[in-house]
Amino acid sequence: MNDYILFSGITFFLSIIFSMGGAGAGIALVPIFNFLGLDFTLAKAIGLFAGASTTITSSVMNIKRKVIDFAFVIPIALGMMSFAPLGAYSSMFIDENIVKFFFMIMLFYSASIMFFGKKKSIIHIEGKVIMFAIGSSVGFLAGVLGVGGGNILIPLLILLGFEPKKVAISVSFVVPFSTLGSFFTYINFVEIDYVLLSCVALSSIVGGYVGNYFMHFKLEQSHIKKLMGVILYLLAFKLLYHFL
Repeated sequence: MNDYILFSGITFFLSIIFSMGGAGAGIALVPIFNFLGLDFTLAKAIGLFAGASTTITSSVMNIKRKVIDFAFVIPIALGMMSFAPLGAYSSMFIDENIVKFFFMIMLFYSASIMFFGKKKSIIHIEGKVIMFAIGSSVGFLAGVLGVGGGNILIPLLILLGFEPKKVAISVSFVVPFSTLGSFFTYINFVEIDYVLLSCVALSSIVGGYVGNYFMHFKLEQSHIKKLMGVILYLLAFKLLYHFL
């Protein structure tokens, strides 16, 4: 019972923080849950569902506000939905330490983007085929690592010339397609604690509502990004210590 309370509290706190930054908390929850004793594959499955719960909450609120560009997000969503399950399935055949190593690299990458990422594009490209290809590539990688892919997709789309606020809103819509696709693949080869899953999902939903409210009305995005970066750096260094 105490473990459920602990996992729920951590999920609620991180869901608030990461939803304020327009991302799911799965990227932080996976290593934390693993550090706290969950099997790494189970931690990925639980983290995926938590991330989906947070971003679905944000998406519902953004749909009500009519701020989502569906022509832009649908090709990305289709690509992620198609290839995230393939990535999740492929992870069964990759050594767990290799996956953890690349997870660590992604944490360092995402944290650095939060702190130092430039908002200026290096090129501007668009088109449904290109957006589908981007969604497919990010979805596959996200499936292997057991994350939603938002922390990969956000900086990539900004570098490709899209406005940061539009990107944050769009990613909150497309990430559930990746997370749920990967989650339903992972549950085929990992035993799920459904009580824990329910507690974490509920905490994610409530945290997502709270965080999304503050994102639009209260706090500076730059401060939130730096806080997210600190959390991700700490987790990355913790994983690095594991390899030393």
